[in-house]
Amino acid sequence: MEFQRDKSFFSGRFKSMGFALKGAIKLATTEHSVMVQSCIALFLIVAGFYFEITKEEWMFQTLAIGLVLAVEGLNTAVEKTADFIHPEFHEKIGFIKDIAAGAVFFAAMTAIAIGCIIYIPKF
Repeated sequence: MEFQRDKSFFSGRFKSMGFALKGAIKLATTEHSVMVQSCIALFLIVAGFYFEITKEEWMFQTLAIGLVLAVEGLNTAVEKTADFIHPEFHEKIGFIKDIAAGAVFFAAMTAIAIGCIIYIPKF
């Protein structure tokens, strides 16, 4: 199957958005860590309405949620690619996967810090 480039700007963008939505749905329905993080995100959205957080707090919370989910998606892509290329355990593949998981850890710690800054004063 040969790649056919879409020469139309708008139809090309719509196709790209369709692929992105398809990937987001696959990520949200197949990866348990994304499912958990999505539930936490929903909880924080409800908490935001309950505590009537400010517009600025909403922006930081939304950015933190998006950051964690985006980095988790990239981590999943790295893991799936590594497993496809080298299905058996390999020390270098494990190192690469650990690095990708470390990026998720940094994003999650940042999100937790933002959540604490927003919600601890509310209690």
